[in-house]
Amino acid sequence: MPARNDPQVYARRLRAVLISSIPVLEARGIVIVLMAGLVGMIAGALVTGMSELVQGLHFLLFDVQPGGRLSAMFSLASPVQAMFPAIGGLVLGLSVIWLRKRKFRTPVDPIEANALYGGRMSLTDTFIIVGQTMISSGFGASVGLEAGYTQIGSGIASRLARAFRLRRNDVRILVGCGAAGAIAAAFDAPLTGAFYGFELVIGIYSVANVAPVMTAAISASLTAEMFGGVPFPLELSGLPTLTASQYVPFLLLGLLGGAASIAIMNLVSLIERGFARLSIDASVRPFIGGILVGLLGLVTPQVLSSGHGALHREFAMNYGLAVVASVFVMKLAASAISLGSGFRGGLFFASLFLGALLGKVFAGVMAMAAPTTGIDPAVAAVVGMTSLAVGVVGGPLTMTFLALESTRDLTLTGVVLAASIMSAILVRETFGYSFSTWRFHLRGETIRSAHDVGWMRSLNVGSMMRKDVRTIDASTTLAEFRKEIPLGSAQRVIAVEQGQHYVGVLLVAELHSDLSDGETPVQALAQFKDAVLVPSMNVQSAAETFQRAGAEELAVVEDFDDRIVRGLLTESHLMRRYAEELDKARRDLSGEG
Repeated sequence: MPARNDPQVYARRLRAVLISSIPVLEARGIVIVLMAGLVGMIAGALVTGMSELVQGLHFLLFDVQPGGRLSAMFSLASPVQAMFPAIGGLVLGLSVIWLRKRKFRTPVDPIEANALYGGRMSLTDTFIIVGQTMISSGFGASVGLEAGYTQIGSGIASRLARAFRLRRNDVRILVGCGAAGAIAAAFDAPLTGAFYGFELVIGIYSVANVAPVMTAAISASLTAEMFGGVPFPLELSGLPTLTASQYVPFLLLGLLGGAASIAIMNLVSLIERGFARLSIDASVRPFIGGILVGLLGLVTPQVLSSGHGALHREFAMNYGLAVVASVFVMKLAASAISLGSGFRGGLFFASLFLGALLGKVFAGVMAMAAPTTGIDPAVAAVVGMTSLAVGVVGGPLTMTFLALESTRDLTLTGVVLAASIMSAILVRETFGYSFSTWRFHLRGETIRSAHDVGWMRSLNVGSMMRKDVRTIDASTTLAEFRKEIPLGSAQRVIAVEQGQHYVGVLLVAELHSDLSDGETPVQALAQFKDAVLVPSMNVQSAAETFQRAGAEELAVVEDFDDRIVRGLLTESHLMRRYAEELDKARRDLSGEG
């Protein structure tokens, strides 16, 4: 029995008092807003700490001076430094071996958690992702820290929400608040962070969610500033006035950004498959990838790490078209190799840098092909930056607000939004995924966003089927069937072979009205012989099976191989239960439940 002064006892009592004091609010309203503010402050502090630790690694390994950036260097101080990405890959490979021995599952990120698990995230998963991301970026791999930022913010938020036993939708909102706070702190951009939370992690924008998400984003941004976080403004001055005729070229640039994002995502998966075909163990792949990235870093350090310094340098200096194009190709190769070989991180910032380079290449080509359009390279870089990032990351409003908050130029907003929408439409209609959901697709998941579909998975065939199903031997003759099962005693019977193996569905009324010879075995009159359900099927898959078969009822079998009958499910019952659960989910979302 725990002692009376045990801290855990006091913690449980405090939680019970807090929960019991808000039964009417059901953990909504001002309580959620206050918790969101706390989540934002924690996310802001942790993001700043992660950034400082990685900058410290860059100082120790690459001699990057305080205030400087690895990717802003014109050259490495020593060729030996080109080996550090490979060393980082070796360290990462050792962590893969350690995790494999302990049989850790694939970590769950905020988007997957909100889509499938009601916002439930493991702190163990969180710390694994954060640690591997910091190793990857700290040793110079061409990946960003944003995946680690959102993981730590959302992971802490999920744990806090579950500690207070919040209901499913409130947990999902706080997970979105954690991600919003992390992005807001990383870019000193509260609106960007808030819409990242809405578009990518919560999956929907609603008025009820504005207060907590904005509170988290603002408090995270202020906390990061207090702890010395580096802001992300792009100093653009003397921009020309945009004319209506320039919108068409910029819309074209938006489409190019979307096409480039699709190519990047396919390239990453192609390199990943290439490493797999080489039969190289997963723990060795980051080491090989690190060697290749290090060689590219010898040519230009702009390809190393996330690319913050390189992006600012690109806006500050006016390089020739050939130089910009070559950096684009090398950065693209470095990022794809890093992720394809197994380094942990994301393409958030890499897509911004690549998009800015694409925009400058576009402006250079337009200056030669159609000089009368007067495309400004800096404006094209901003439009390209957001367009390509929308295709990779998703969230046109997120990237539009990033451009607005980083440039402080309202005149760019219209053209940036228009180009971002063109990119988003192209990617959605031709590819269907952002980079995050594309990675899920490669793992066999079907989710395309953070919309809550977890309840659909819990609503499976096994939970809806009737187990008291009546069966009859498939070799029974029609005459024997009519004697054994009189008209009106049952609507349907399942024909089975020895061992309860499924043969087909017998509709009692039809067999009683059939004009076949009485000696005909009922097996010949069975329907839906090839259409069955299994208990693990979710409601969506089951509904599709009913539609393909054109059936009103189907047998449920143990698995598709042995097909041992376990129950029966009707389409009407399936759709009724689906409608009930959908209505419940909508009530939870609107706060009526």
